[in-house]
Amino acid sequence: MASVTLRNLNKVFTDPQSKKEVHAVRDLNLEIRDGEFMVLVGPSGCGKTTSMRMVAGLEEVTSGEILIGDKLVNDVPPRDRNIAMVFQNYALYPHMSVYDNMAFGLRLRMLPGLLWQLSHPQETKEIKNEIDSRIQQAAQRLGIEALLDRKPKALSGGQRQRVALGRAIVREPQVYLMDEPLSNLDAKLRVQTRAELIKLHRDLKTTTIYVTHDQVEAMTMGQRIAVMKDGLLQQCDTPLNLYHKPANMFVAGFLGTPSMNFIPEARVVQNGAKPLIETEHFKIHLPEEHAARLSEYIGRDIVFGIRPQDIYDRSFAPPTLAEQDVIRMNVDVIEPMGAVSTLFLTTGQQTLVAEVEAETKAKEGAPLDIVFDTAKAHVFDKQTEQAIV
Repeated sequence: MASVTLRNLNKVFTDPQSKKEVHAVRDLNLEIRDGEFMVLVGPSGCGKTTSMRMVAGLEEVTSGEILIGDKLVNDVPPRDRNIAMVFQNYALYPHMSVYDNMAFGLRLRMLPGLLWQLSHPQETKEIKNEIDSRIQQAAQRLGIEALLDRKPKALSGGQRQRVALGRAIVREPQVYLMDEPLSNLDAKLRVQTRAELIKLHRDLKTTTIYVTHDQVEAMTMGQRIAVMKDGLLQQCDTPLNLYHKPANMFVAGFLGTPSMNFIPEARVVQNGAKPLIETEHFKIHLPEEHAARLSEYIGRDIVFGIRPQDIYDRSFAPPTLAEQDVIRMNVDVIEPMGAVSTLFLTTGQQTLVAEVEAETKAKEGAPLDIVFDTAKAHVFDKQTEQAIV
């Protein structure tokens, strides 16, 4: 196992015809700890896969440094970096059995040429036994012992993914790199495989960098998450810290389902000890502990944010919210989800999404009194989009 350090990492692609430059990764600084499961997440084109490919040695670094452990690997060939990669499309050899797919890389690394094997039969046997032992152990861990003689075409998508994982496991590398390995699986199988990957990392304790655009995968799997946008690292922290203390509006809106509600036309008003947020259609008092941070924004426009889970049907609000401001909005659409109901609420031009108790008496087309849990509200600078509260 080893840590992975990215220092001022940059990647610039140049179009050969127009000569136009595209800055895919910008000054990325990231420390992945030894044995950590780090998730790189962001929308398509944010630079997460390019960053991983530079760690793997599949993309040349424009500038900056990559260290695996204490070793600078910028100029080290991919095969000598002691990493194993799991691809989105599995990348299995169709003419080989599952066993041979898992053994192929080991044979290349561990077995010298045929002439050496013929002249060293005992050493060759020991190496082959070691390869077989690794494959059997990985197959047992992944539950694919019965599939070792099959060809990839005879496997389901989930089974192929396990084989791809097994091929990486038998390498016993310093670092695993996983590039959206679950994106080709159906929803039910994705949840199951996600849990298997978490247990696998817990057993192996090997440094893992996992790339995904799915924020649910990121939140459930990562010990820490690095959120990227337009080649820039926005924030790196634990899942709960990212959710409760986002650094900016992008992180706040990207993580969480449904995504955070933003009210852009809001203003901070002085109102005694408690800060008051005024919008076009309602007023919200925030807790006193936010007064100091909002003092310099008195009279200025801000963006107010509240998560759907922090909006309550007044009839079902916990007693601790009894003193909160009551807001009346019209119920536009109700989406029953079983355990909860998702409400689309409107007042004037403002629309909010709320996730409330399934037992709500809300009716489409009728008004509903709601309250915010303002202790969990967020305030952002309108110009910089950075978090204030």
